[in-house]
Amino acid sequence: MADSPPEGRHVNIVRMSQLLLFIVVALVVGTIVFGVTVLLSGGDSGLTPVEPDGKSVPLPGDRPLGEDDIAKTRFDTAWRGYRMAQVDQALQRAAYDIGYKGELIGVLEAEVAALREGRTADADALRSAREAAIAPGATPQPEPVPEDKVEEKADEEPAESR
Repeated sequence: MADSPPEGRHVNIVRMSQLLLFIVVALVVGTIVFGVTVLLSGGDSGLTPVEPDGKSVPLPGDRPLGEDDIAKTRFDTAWRGYRMAQVDQALQRAAYDIGYKGELIGVLEAEVAALREGRTADADALRSAREAAIAPGATPQPEPVPEDKVEEKADEEPAESR
């Protein structure tokens, strides 16, 4: 028998095929056990929507934001991260507050510039407008119009109202 492999090689091939068959059978049995477990338990809980955990801490809406407010903000978790509506609401609130503070800084800078230039009437008008905007529920008072501006406005009236 010149074509047959030596006896030691034949034994190794048989052992290797038995090992491969054992691995395949173990994988098939493991897959079947996992499938039956998932069917009996009602599905994989990782694929169902996650309910909010109720631990969210939103940004305050009754006062200007501070550094601690941002640090303490928490969102409910969802399947793919955080609740998008809560994050969007917090970002909109923070953007509004940043814009408000930017406008307030602009008014304060204009008030300081008016005081430095000696225009106390303009500075007082800016101060009263700023205080009215900051006070809750207060309505801003219209600025007094100087007499020279009243004459210009009278000249600019349309012809139909004359």
